[in-house]
Amino acid sequence: MARREPLNRDKVLDAALVLADEEGLEGLSMRRLAKSLGVEAMSLYNHVSNKADLLDGIAERVFCQVERPDPALPWPDRVRQVTLSMYRVFGRHPVLPMILATDQANPTSVRALQPLDDLVGALFAAGFDDVGAWRALGAVNGLVFGSLVLTTGGFTGDPGVHAGQHQVGAYIRELDPVALPHFSRLLRGTRAGVDTIADFEHALNMLIEGLVAEAGRTKLASKSPN
Repeated sequence: MARREPLNRDKVLDAALVLADEEGLEGLSMRRLAKSLGVEAMSLYNHVSNKADLLDGIAERVFCQVERPDPALPWPDRVRQVTLSMYRVFGRHPVLPMILATDQANPTSVRALQPLDDLVGALFAAGFDDVGAWRALGAVNGLVFGSLVLTTGGFTGDPGVHAGQHQVGAYIRELDPVALPHFSRLLRGTRAGVDTIADFEHALNMLIEGLVAEAGRTKLASKSPN
């Protein structure tokens, strides 16, 4: 009989992330996790303190997959790199946005937060002050998390499936094109399909264009005499 490899925190978190990806947050329990590892549930507590510690560990693992930008790039390109990587990584692990949105996890390790630090650093390089950088960061987060809901299967669905695809047919059958001419036109025009990454990149480009314009106004305001 093959000897079982000793359990450690990394193995527990790796298995937990796989289980969460497959079963969603509702399917991630200590009992199911222990079963997937071939151990008793109580043995997990030698490596994670509780469910909250488990979710924090999962969140840090996902955040660590976000690519850091090239610091030599202009600040708009750094913002684009980090934001696009966040969208792709979080889309592969939809449990992450769920546990963040419901305040069940709070990754605090340096490695997990480095991409966000790079993002804020790019905003400071653009000339934003603290308040401006905070607002810009909120806009980026709003785009990432909002897009994961609107242009994918949501926090718990298939990240490769557009959230509206299943509803479009019903909408088209039910909507009155006379009473709602514009929405009806839009749905019929986009029925052929969507490209979630292309849609996100287009929205991201519009956001960055807005940040560039706002940064320019900020610089002008700082140079103007009081």
